[in-house]
Formats: sequence, structure tokens, C-alpha cells
Amino acid sequence: MRIGVLTGGGDCPGLNAVIRAVVVTGTRRYGHQHVGLLGGWRGLLERQGRPLTPEDTAGIVARGGTILGSSRTNPFSRDGGGARAAESAAAMGLDAIVAIGGEDTLGVARRLNDEHGLPVVGVPKTIDNDLSATDYTFGFWTAVQIATDAIDRLKTTAESHDRAIVVEVMGRHAGWIALTSGIAGAADAILIPEVPISLQRVGAFIEERRARGRNFSLIVVSEGVQLEDDATDEAGRDEFGHVSLADIAVAERLSAGLRARLDVDVRAVVLGHLQRGGTPVAFDRVLATRCGLRAAELVAEGGFGRMAALRGDAVTDVPLAEAVDELKVVPPTLYEQAETFFG
Repeated sequence: MRIGVLTGGGDCPGLNAVIRAVVVTGTRRYGHQHVGLLGGWRGLLERQGRPLTPEDTAGIVARGGTILGSSRTNPFSRDGGGARAAESAAAMGLDAIVAIGGEDTLGVARRLNDEHGLPVVGVPKTIDNDLSATDYTFGFWTAVQIATDAIDRLKTTAESHDRAIVVEVMGRHAGWIALTSGIAGAADAILIPEVPISLQRVGAFIEERRARGRNFSLIVVSEGVQLEDDATDEAGRDEFGHVSLADIAVAERLSAGLRARLDVDVRAVVLGHLQRGGTPVAFDRVLATRCGLRAAELVAEGGFGRMAALRGDAVTDVPLAEAVDELKVVPPTLYEQAETFFG
């Protein structure tokens, strides 16, 4: 078989480990050939690819980013895009595609498989950890470690200067990175998209601490948090309809609002793409490798329309529908546990 491999959406630590595992397993076990589609679904639509052999993927396990490039291209945002994608696959001689991505990339994979008969296997990828049907996604723990290291450093400088520092981490719809790194870094408050909060309430956390002689605060906030008393015009949207968050950093808005309400020096730090780049931690390298290996097995087994998934200690597989129909968000009980340590 001739297999197309693509990485879609934002980059993520561990992508290259998946690519390597798919190619090495498919080649050595099953004699498959592989083509790397460049720039996610755009590479399929524009028929841009490169051969992939085990030699091409040697030494990439520890590399961040993706050797195939990525984009947020959505074939279904274009007239006839689904049919065009299927036609391109046929023209490139592809028998199947391994799509490595998050909810958007895998949502496209599901539709191409179900509606256009293009055989696709999915591999879940997102640092946000918000895909259902898998316990963790590779890249998440690297992002959490980067955020935790930043929190540790920022907390000492906040204490030295009696400041409140607002640290913004990624998480458009789900607050897993904020919650996990915030707990690990002993943050004084954690704000996540699942729990709307007011500037007044955040200010109260800071004032309560100062009343106890704790003149510094460290607040961790997800980029997609909902501030009840904040009005911001929407910025542009990508091909999947998501608001661009780059121009409306919530940490900046929150810091400005707090400065207007309190006699406190409040600073904002936006970690941004630092969380995506660089070397993946060991756990993410291993998980990515295991997911890539399972994806290659699914191709050989004809398990199309399915996705590799971590369940407990086992990497198994589930229907793509289970991953994309509903986001995995932070449950209220877990956030309530974290709230015990706020203030």
C-alpha cells in the first residue's frame, strides 16, 4: 500500500516521533510505501508531497515541530473541497492516509472517510489535551512542563517586587494546561474556559492575599477564559471558524483591568508558542511512538475511520467520532479541588 502521512493544525512536541513510527512500522512490518503530505490537508489539496522512508525519519524523535509542515487548511471550507481531496488522493496513488492532528484535522479525516470513501486513520495530537476517547494526547505533558517551569521562575520575581503576575497559557476551549501547571506551580488562582469569572473576583483573590501579608500573586489563565465583565471585539477567524486569539491576549486585558481596580503592580506574561516548540519530554516521545505504531497497524488491518487512543496503559483504537463529537473539558470536581489552594 501507498500511505499518505500528514500533520495538521498547530505544531506539537512529538509529531516527528509519530511520523517516524508510522513510516518505520509500515515499511518494516508491512512493506508499505509512504508519502509525506506537506502542510496538512493543504498538501493533499495541492498534491504536494515527498517520499518518506525509515532513513528520512532517522534522528527526528527529539525534534520539535514537524518535518512535514502544518496548516489549518480545511477542505470543507471550500466548494467541492471534500471531493477534490479524494480526487487528489487518487491522483497521487494513495491507498490510505494517516492524519495526525486535533479536533479540526480529525474532523476532516472523519468526513473524508465517511462521506467520500477516502480511507483514513487518525492519530490524536493537541497540547490542549481536549480530545475525547483518549486519556492523554502527546505534547500535553511537554506543554505543562514548560508552563510549570515558567511559573516557578515568575513566582520568585513576583515575590521580590510585590507584584501580581498573570501568566497566560494555551487552552482555547479547555483548561487542562492551566489547571495542571497551575497546581504543579502552586498558583494563587487558576482561570479556565470552563468556569467564567469576573475581574472583581480575581481582584478579590489578590486583595485577600495582601490582607494576610502576602503582597505578591501568581495567576495562571487559559487563553480562552471567559471574563464576565470584559468586552472585546472578535478578531479574525481561521478556516475552521475559530476566533484568532493572537490579537486579544486575555492576560493583557486581565492585567489592565486589575490595574484599574487595585493599587497593585500587575504584569502580564503570555507564554504563547513557547509551549509548542522544542524538545518533547520522554513521556510524549514514547506516547507519540506508540500511537504512530498503532496507526500503522490499523492501516494494515483495514481499520479505517478509527484513531489510536491511550486507555490506561494500553494504546488501543476508537472510532474517530468518539474523538471529535465532544471536547474533553476539565470536570467541575477537579477544578473544585484546585480552588482549595486559591488565594
